[in-house]
Amino acid sequence: MFAAVQSWLKDFRVYLEWPCLRMLFLGFSAGLPLLLVLGTLSFWLREAGIDRSTIGYLTWVGLIYAFKWVWAPLVDRIQIPLFTRLLGRRRSWLILAQALIILGLVGMSTLDPKIALNAMVWCALLVAFGSATQDIALDAFRIESADSDHQAALAATYQTGYRLALIWAGAGVLWLAARAETGVGYDASAWQFAYLCMAGSIGVGVLTTLFSKEPAAYELPKARNAKAWLYQTLIEPFAEFIRRYRWHAVLILSLIAIYRISDVVMGIMANPFYVDMGYTKDEVAAVSKVFGVVMTLLGAFLGGVLTLRYGVLKILFLGAVLSAVSNVLFAWLANQGHDLHGLIWVISADNLSSGIASAAFIAFLSSLTNIRYSATQYALFSSMMLLLPKWLAGFSGVFVDHYGYQAFFFGTAIIGVPVLILIWATMHFKIVQAPQEEK
Repeated sequence: MFAAVQSWLKDFRVYLEWPCLRMLFLGFSAGLPLLLVLGTLSFWLREAGIDRSTIGYLTWVGLIYAFKWVWAPLVDRIQIPLFTRLLGRRRSWLILAQALIILGLVGMSTLDPKIALNAMVWCALLVAFGSATQDIALDAFRIESADSDHQAALAATYQTGYRLALIWAGAGVLWLAARAETGVGYDASAWQFAYLCMAGSIGVGVLTTLFSKEPAAYELPKARNAKAWLYQTLIEPFAEFIRRYRWHAVLILSLIAIYRISDVVMGIMANPFYVDMGYTKDEVAAVSKVFGVVMTLLGAFLGGVLTLRYGVLKILFLGAVLSAVSNVLFAWLANQGHDLHGLIWVISADNLSSGIASAAFIAFLSSLTNIRYSATQYALFSSMMLLLPKWLAGFSGVFVDHYGYQAFFFGTAIIGVPVLILIWATMHFKIVQAPQEEK
């Protein structure tokens, strides 16, 4: 018994290593923009009187994340004048991306969606583009910073920073906006103040990037001419993956494309659901954006250790089951009205399962990459993860308007069933990932 406890403690000690701690702050920088252009923004829009259908369609801003593979090869190959020489390939792109995020958030902090919705969308698009570019460079930075055995641990601490950012971009914004309100009802200036604070918070990522060590550079094949450069930059990263996995690549890519579909589609209508159920900003901030994120962190750490101990595919399956089941709990909550205790229990289950699934999924995606093309290949995988779910989520508001929240939440659970079939098939065909250095 004592030996078993020592074994588990030894596994958890990996989280105290410097590469893991560094990913805590970089994960914060990665997580901050997401809610500000999707979840939290939907709360702002709904309070401003924007209808649910429009809010649903505006979530297509998030499709930028699904197409980041298009410019990921440039992040892998292009050097930024002066910055690359001073900071290195990965850190220079991180700084550029963080500057774009700050610019977009400052723009959003000067607007009121009630009277300037189009301008708000353009600023949100800039934030999303900068955020997606940061993800490309940061994923490559993470993958190149440690061997494949430590990717699950890096994923867990990355998720910790990411989820802490979600607290700040979710509960923090709601708390700041609530404190800055000058009267009863909608107050655009309160939201603008909160978003300006978020722009300043990206400084965490900027400082961490500046004081981090650039990972060892991997020499890329030198192109003889422009045609060869284009092939090596745009085609070879994808062709190498197909050559490595052959027909199994179809199975792997299909699994990636729909693994998070239940969570992503459901999540778009979560904040409008809270508003329509009568929950206040402070209640949502405390339960969903703080307590819920803490549960996600517990799930992420648990998922990282379980993945190390039992393998990535088994924990992928567990995470998919839990994610679908937790959506059924939201269907139950839809019948309860304003039930704060019910919200706490549902948020606990949903976020714990999300943390387990996310840690395993990031480790799975990381294990698929060839380190020579880490930015491009990981961008392809993470883009595919979002493309179908984000597109489908755009119709979520229309569905809720026609059929109600309960039917919507049940539907998001059902669409998770094919995920279980694909994971079973992947396990059945024994698609074992090779260590990164052997690819």
